Amino acid sequence: MALTERVLQNEKRHAERYGRSMDQISNRSELEKSLGSSPPQRRWKFLSTGAALVALALSYFAFSRYKDDHAAPRQAGALPVTVSEPLRRDVDSRFGFLGQFSAIDRVELRAQVGGVLTEIHFKDGQIVHKGDLLFVIDPRPYEIKLAQANAQLHSAVARLALANNQLERSQSLRRDDFATQETVDQRTNEQHASQAAVEDARARIRDAQLDLEYCRVTAPFTGRIGARQVSIGDLIAGSRAAVSPTTLLATLVSLDPLYLDFDMSESDYLAFSRERAPIAGPLADTIAFGLSDETNFKRHGTLDFLDNALDRSSGTIHARATVPNPDLFLAPGQFARLRVAVAAPTPALLLPDSALVLDQSQHLVMTVSPDATVVPKVVQPGDLRGGLRVIRSGLEPNDRVVIDGLVRARPGTKVVPQHGAIHYDAIADGQD
Repeated sequence: MALTERVLQNEKRHAERYGRSMDQISNRSELEKSLGSSPPQRRWKFLSTGAALVALALSYFAFSRYKDDHAAPRQAGALPVTVSEPLRRDVDSRFGFLGQFSAIDRVELRAQVGGVLTEIHFKDGQIVHKGDLLFVIDPRPYEIKLAQANAQLHSAVARLALANNQLERSQSLRRDDFATQETVDQRTNEQHASQAAVEDARARIRDAQLDLEYCRVTAPFTGRIGARQVSIGDLIAGSRAAVSPTTLLATLVSLDPLYLDFDMSESDYLAFSRERAPIAGPLADTIAFGLSDETNFKRHGTLDFLDNALDRSSGTIHARATVPNPDLFLAPGQFARLRVAVAAPTPALLLPDSALVLDQSQHLVMTVSPDATVVPKVVQPGDLRGGLRVIRSGLEPNDRVVIDGLVRARPGTKVVPQHGAIHYDAIADGQD
């Protein structure tokens, strides 16, 4: 009879689909009669359809039971997470800036005497040392000028000798009353004028010697010279007092040490000043810096200059550090990231940056209580130290913080805490 009921329901669906009258199949006896009198193919169709429906229902029921049996333990069980206490370490308070290198000494090499350029003793971009010969201007006109000055000196010395003799004779005659006092005074004045002529001749000699020295242009300090702006045979315009246009020969910049210039904002300057107020004496703070392609801060310099006023247009104050460059690897114009310490080292708590969760405008960390319950805490993060984030407030040293498996640590849920370790990267912090 159960089979008859299933066949009856199946016939009703077929009747609704093809518009058959429900009255034709409402009588159970007629249905049974039709089944008994229908061909074997029709009876087999009805039996197979019913069997398929029964098998599908049993399969769905078994799958639902299997799913419920296996899903229930997963929802009820606690999930594992990795926890650790915050790393405690003494760190100093410091600010980061972007700086640019500049040469301590930079000079434009210009001739102080005019003439024809006869020699060039360097290659463009070469490292030159203090006193190295760079350019030579034709010295012959200045050698002639020096010879003339020497001749003038000899003439002045001869006149001085004559004036001394005449003065001595006049004074002798005056003592015997054979000469007047006027004659003695005249000889005295001539002797003084001859002495002045000698001094003038000697000054002219020094002037001629100086011009002759300026025919040889040498490096005033050690550094890298730029591209030459003249060629051999050019007529050079020179002036020692720069009262007229002079010819630019080349530029020279020093390389060791270098300046590292940067600007502090007003807030950074205030924090820096408050920390340095108790410290007497000039600036002598060590700074750490790294180049644009370096991830650490292994290079060091000394902060030795802070300007005396803030720029009114930008609200910043200019500062400068001096950095060594013995291998001449650094060049003026390069950029670098630097750190300036503004306070002495104090104990701090550090966590991996991945342990912090940003919740709108707040930063949270997930802690695990003694009963293995996840408890969120609001913290105030600081800057990065050794690849870790400094936690300024909101965390206790004995808190167990979730450092791995945050997706499984939902507030209020139970977890299985597993101990982990937090590692400080001294290289990333600029320490060897």
